[in-house]
Amino acid sequence: MKLTFYGGAGTVTGSKMLLEFNYKKILIDCGLFQGLKELRKKNWKPLPFNLKELDLVILTHAHLDHSGYIPVLVKNGYNGPIYCTSATKDLTKIILLDSGKIQEEDARRAAKYQYSKRNKPLPLYTVEDAKIALKNFKIVESNNWYKVDDEIEFKFLNSGHILGSVFVLLKVNGKIIVFSGDIGRKDPILLPKFEYIENADYLILESTYGNRLHEKTSINEKLLEYINHTYKKGGILIIPTFSVERAQEIIYLLSLLKQKNKLPKIPIYLDSPMGVNATDVYFSHSNNHKLSSEDIKNMIDTVQLISDVEISKSVVNDNNPKIVLAGSGMITGGRVLHYLDKCIEDKKNSILIVGFQAEGTRGRSLLSGDPELKFFGKYYKIKSEVFKINAFSGHADQNELIDWLKHFKKPPKLTLINHGEPHQSQALKIKIRTTLNWKCTVAKLDNEYYLD
Repeated sequence: MKLTFYGGAGTVTGSKMLLEFNYKKILIDCGLFQGLKELRKKNWKPLPFNLKELDLVILTHAHLDHSGYIPVLVKNGYNGPIYCTSATKDLTKIILLDSGKIQEEDARRAAKYQYSKRNKPLPLYTVEDAKIALKNFKIVESNNWYKVDDEIEFKFLNSGHILGSVFVLLKVNGKIIVFSGDIGRKDPILLPKFEYIENADYLILESTYGNRLHEKTSINEKLLEYINHTYKKGGILIIPTFSVERAQEIIYLLSLLKQKNKLPKIPIYLDSPMGVNATDVYFSHSNNHKLSSEDIKNMIDTVQLISDVEISKSVVNDNNPKIVLAGSGMITGGRVLHYLDKCIEDKKNSILIVGFQAEGTRGRSLLSGDPELKFFGKYYKIKSEVFKINAFSGHADQNELIDWLKHFKKPPKLTLINHGEPHQSQALKIKIRTTLNWKCTVAKLDNEYYLD
């Protein structure tokens, strides 16, 4: 068996892992690179293997950094199955169609304002490309082994990261390889907690927060603090929001605050077509989350959901105090940019960061204290206040990762650490070696690893 990392190694984006065994080629996750320009450029380079020889794709979950390259894969020749859970299929459909739309819009804007080096900027893929790719999706239920052939089968177990997210247990010639995908928190706000795994010959482990511990604080109190602070300034609170999971978590927490009459009387908007659609998907998969029907009703009553572009424009141009949740979560695109265009240079407004910000993203620039931010082809002075709530993370921190590992009955032969920036992955490797005395190494991009 040979495992090669074509993404998600040395970075938290672009997850792609190719397992080869007896002429079979299996791709685990198929994500887009985001953030640094040198990473984003990799999206335009063809993968170094024949896509027509690829046998199957397995998705751990729907997030763009794990699914966003699929339309390119299919456009360039792959025509096999893409296996995932039902919720993942529904969410991935929303994410890929939105991504295709953004790719088209970015190309048109770059051409119009001539801030691309290309004479004719092209989208990486289109909405139509995404629609074609979605025809290849196949739903597999969790907790049951699915047989690929006489030597290969796989099983999904809940990973507690987002709706439908799973660990992938791949049994190849009698050996079990576990791909963690992204591991959720030990006590998620909306989801059942992750499942423990007892046996694996090899483990591929994410390390997004491999060097950190999440702050132990009341998220509700922090959220309310920043809402009241901005309201007293007469400003607008902008929350760049990941449309899947984070948007639903924030709406749920805002609904709890509203039930207790703690919120100021200002409008709250979720201005994100993808976020609105993802929320509908969330509500429709009642077996995959902890929300009651009353919780869902309260959430719907708390936030105004915006999909229509004309309504969005009117909300953007309204300078009265409000709370706006808008994508994208790392400010790499989406409607949040239109709010920042209006608000970022006014000190009475606030920006609240509620999720991981990859290196090279505008969200990371805000957290780093950069004096200006570039989007829409120009630079904006950052005068609005910038806040962050770390406790919102959907990723397990170092302690939670170690706790999950401790439930294995015996150490895997090798643990390969991926999906983390270098210092995070290295810190987790040292912690695992010191605490558990396991054999582990940090995966490198494009490196091949032979599994006995």
